[in-house]
Amino acid sequence: QVQLVESGGGLVQAGGSLRLSCAASGRTFSTAAMGWFRQAPGKDREFVAAIPWSGGATKHADSVKGRFTISRDIAKNTVYLQMNSLNTEDTAVYYCAASTRSDFSYYIYYNVPMRYDYWGQGTQVTVSS
Repeated sequence: QVQLVESGGGLVQAGGSLRLSCAASGRTFSTAAMGWFRQAPGKDREFVAAIPWSGGATKHADSVKGRFTISRDIAKNTVYLQMNSLNTEDTAVYYCAASTRSDFSYYIYYNVPMRYDYWGQGTQVTVSS
């Protein structure tokens, strides 16, 4: 199993920045990819960003391109989401996810929540106007 713990959320004014962290533990060697998703009240969970655990092309949702950046530090088993130029539409609970599925094809499923089998508890990000 893989355990994921997010941190770094909080309240920030529009235009500000936050960096989310996701610390992974357990069978991290079996991880194919890590992703960040978010869910606002009354809305479905949506893809934000993803990165292959072993390195490779990162993916970002169109709504965050140029503002958010996903990265990982394998030595620390940690994935980060640097969020700049935040706006009120970014307000949501942000979830870190990991896929250890043998049938996970990153370039096909990177933005599909059902393809990730481990999730963190979520961290709230609130952007005030």
